[in-house]
Amino acid sequence: MAELRKDVIDHIVDWAEVHRDARELVRKLVGSGEWNGIIAVTRGGLVPAAIIAREMGIRHIDTLCIATYDEQYIGDVNVIKKPADAVNDKGKGWLMIDDLVDTGMTMKTAREFLPNCHVATVYAKPEGLKFVDTYVHQVPQNHWVFFPWDTEPKYVAPIVDPENNS
Repeated sequence: MAELRKDVIDHIVDWAEVHRDARELVRKLVGSGEWNGIIAVTRGGLVPAAIIAREMGIRHIDTLCIATYDEQYIGDVNVIKKPADAVNDKGKGWLMIDDLVDTGMTMKTAREFLPNCHVATVYAKPEGLKFVDTYVHQVPQNHWVFFPWDTEPKYVAPIVDPENNS
């Protein structure tokens, strides 16, 4: 496992926030088009896409399986699986959902074969804004968003040890 970066600020998001923010994204998307279906960008877009599909009554869901990260380090883009129907449509009428746009590398690559899809993310960083059509929250570029599916709650000792008064 790679060591976590020290030059970024932790931005922790819990399940309730993801659910609330995904529903807020739905509110922004209502009335913006008739959708053939949703493309969930794996893996981060799977949870928001499920919430959005439920709230919008969309049953056709496909995935764009793409990898750009190794822990907190951006690497090469690796397209593992493309959504065939959406690619045939060049993305027209398709809603692509991801949890976050960071530098925009994933979305830039996706737009090469899905140029007409509507890209919606729950969170967006400044460098990636030009690749997204709709988002809920802007996050500073130097923040690392920890999503609940990437973390687990665990016990943390108190800062002051009452037995040693330190």
